[in-house]
Amino acid sequence: MVPASIARLPGIDQVMAMAARWRAMPGRPSLLAMTAGAAALSAVANAVAVAAPAAEPAPATRLGVSIQQSVRERDQALADQKRGLELREQAARATEERLKADLLARQSEAGRPGAGGNGAKAVEPDEPYDDLARIYQTMKPAKAAVIFERLDMEVQTEVAKRMRERSTALIVSNMSPNAAVQLSMALAGKRPARPEARADAVAPKPKDTAKPAAPARPGDRATR
Repeated sequence: MVPASIARLPGIDQVMAMAARWRAMPGRPSLLAMTAGAAALSAVANAVAVAAPAAEPAPATRLGVSIQQSVRERDQALADQKRGLELREQAARATEERLKADLLARQSEAGRPGAGGNGAKAVEPDEPYDDLARIYQTMKPAKAAVIFERLDMEVQTEVAKRMRERSTALIVSNMSPNAAVQLSMALAGKRPARPEARADAVAPKPKDTAKPAAPARPGDRATR
């Protein structure tokens, strides 16, 4: 009985036919026939040895499957990391280009006539007024008015323009009448008028420099 794996090999039919003829030969076989049969059997054995591993691969073990899975996961993680680095590099380049464009725009704006040579910082002087406006809006109107009317008129005007109307009205209502008038004129775009000095403050009272008359002596009356 020939195994099925050997029966499928090429040339096995010729070898089997040769073996059958050798068995049917009467008497003692010749040395040449025996050598040919041995060579044929050796070739068949070698063919079986070579074909057996390819036909039946060894089944994968759990350890092998785990190793293969770990390798695939590592390769995927490396690919994701590389992709993330590329995206961050692209974002950094885009940010750098945007900053360069912004800087060039500011420089060109600063170089225009009337920009004062520093167009990028043209709005910075308004920032202190904005801060003061927020501060006075959070204060109580009575306390804010006492401090507010002592400020320079230009500062009062700029700060009042940046406050809410209600806050400005409350502060003005708590200011002295003269200070309220001055600020109102400035907010209206008019030059604040100087308050007229009071007459008693401008012209001091004249002092009486005349000496009192000396009393008459009794001897003077007698001589007259």
